[in-house]
This record gives sequence, structure tokens and C-alpha cells, in this order.
Amino acid sequence: MTTRAGVARRLLAVGAAIAVALTATACTPDAAVTASPTKVAQSSSATAPPSSANSPTESPTGSPSESPTSTAVPTTSAQPLTPEPTVTDKPTPTAKPTPTTKPAPPPAIILEQGDTGPKVRAFQARLRQIGWFAGDVSDRYGTKTVAAVRGFQAKRGYPVTGQADERTYDKLIAMTRRPTADELANVKPKPPEAKPKPTAVSWDVDERCMTGRVMCISKSTRRLTWVVDGVPQYGFDVRFGSDELPTREGVFSVYLKKVDVISNLYHTPMPYSMFFSGGQAVHYSSNFARLGYSGASHGCVNVRNKPLLIQLYNEVRIGDKVVVHW
Repeated sequence: MTTRAGVARRLLAVGAAIAVALTATACTPDAAVTASPTKVAQSSSATAPPSSANSPTESPTGSPSESPTSTAVPTTSAQPLTPEPTVTDKPTPTAKPTPTTKPAPPPAIILEQGDTGPKVRAFQARLRQIGWFAGDVSDRYGTKTVAAVRGFQAKRGYPVTGQADERTYDKLIAMTRRPTADELANVKPKPPEAKPKPTAVSWDVDERCMTGRVMCISKSTRRLTWVVDGVPQYGFDVRFGSDELPTREGVFSVYLKKVDVISNLYHTPMPYSMFFSGGQAVHYSSNFARLGYSGASHGCVNVRNKPLLIQLYNEVRIGDKVVVHW
């Protein structure tokens, strides 16, 4: 028969076992909270209380070794990262459309066939100045003006239209001058007054001196005249040889020119010599410049105006004519 003391001991043993089981299940959730989220939750067997095999009595509510499954720590799954868009994911900028070049407008028409007025007349007068319009000018832009403009345009590589467009008109203005009142009124210009041609008598030159380039030397007037194509240019005084050594008369030509010459026969200087007959020449003479006609040459034509003689020496060519006459 069981005593009261035995029953009391059994009750104490059962209470102790229940207390141990409650203590074990109460610690499990706290331990799960402090665990690292990256670790896997401990299995239910690791958190189970110690076996109650040695307990004197079984718990009326079931074995304390069973642990609730709700104590497992849930595994925290990593959130997937959103990948950054690559360069190819960026939208490609579209190229701006290239604006199309508009063709240049044709040049404006200033004058054309059928136009009338003073502007047409002035336009024709300018064309006439450079030889593209012949005859009288008028106020009407007709076929004659069209033909003139077409020729003017073709010469310069412009489109040949016969119309005075802006480019054609401006080019004509740049090439010509403003027409005079006489040009606009078709007044013929007066020919220039012809200068009277010097005659052989007025300059005392021989008729043989009226053609070509000639040193025309007159013994009667004692003058040398430089004549070009029948027109006397200038002249100066000359001196001739003596009766014993006369200067030859006739038509000759210059065959030698020399600035510094000494006479082989008389050993006298003959500067700026232009030889025309044997040893006779036209040259400067200091003796003539000093003594004048009181002396005579040895047959040459002496000159005392040295500056004019130098000018003549520079103009005379080999082959030019020399006429010595009375």
C-alpha cells in the first residue's frame, strides 16, 4: 500500500520534469532571434529537451521530448539585384536630318525684249561703247538689242538668254562709262582736228627725208633735222668740212655707232660718233662748241649741242638713213 510520502515524492518528480521541459521550449525562440540570418536554423532535435527516460513517471500531456516545429528560424533569402543597363541598352540618338540646299533663285531680269524707255537707250549706248551694238540707240528693246546681249553673254560664259539679267547688267555697267548726251542723242563725234603736217620747206628738209627714219642734214641752213615718217622731231646746228676736206653729199645709212672714238688720221676725239660714209660721221665737237663757224671739220658733221646729240644717238638705229643736201 502506497504511503502518502511516496505519493508526494512522485508528484515532486513529475513537477520537476515538467519544469525542465518548459524551460527548454522557452529558450528556443530567443536563441533563434539572436542567430545570424545567414546561418540555417537549428533542427528541432538540437533544441529538444533532455530525454525523460529516467523520469519516474510520464507526463500526462505527452512526452516532453517533442518540440514544436514553429521554433525553426526562417532562412532569409537574398533579394535579386536589378542589373544596370549596359551601353547597348541606352537609346541610340537618331541623326538629325540634313537640310536640303535650296537651289539659288535665278538672277532678276533688269531689261528684256519688249521693254521701252530711257533706261533701254542708256543700256544700248553702253553696249555700243564696247562694240556690241551698232547704229543708233533707241528707247525700245528689240531683236537687235537681244542679239547684242546674247553675244555679250556668250563671250563671258553666261547663260545666253538675250535678257539683261542682273549679272549681265552689272557686268556691262562695270565695263563701261555713263553715256554722254551726244551718245544718247546719236550725235556723231567730231573727228579730231588733224595737225598740219610739216612741209619740207618749213623745216628746210629735202624731199628724200620724208620717208622712214632720217638724219636730214642741210648745208645751206647748217642744220641737222631728225625726221621720222615725214614728221620732223627736233634739230640743231652743225658744221661741215673745209673746201679741201669737204663733207660728202648724197643718201647714206648709219653703219656704225660708237661713244668713244679717236680719229686715226687726226688723233682728235670724236664722241658719240654715228658713221655714215667712209670715216665721216656725225659726232660731238668741243672745238665747234668753243669756236663756232670760224673753224671747220676734216669732213665730219660736227655738233655742238651735246645733250641733243646724246638724245639723237640713243634714238638712231643701225641702218637709219642719212641725207646730206644743199
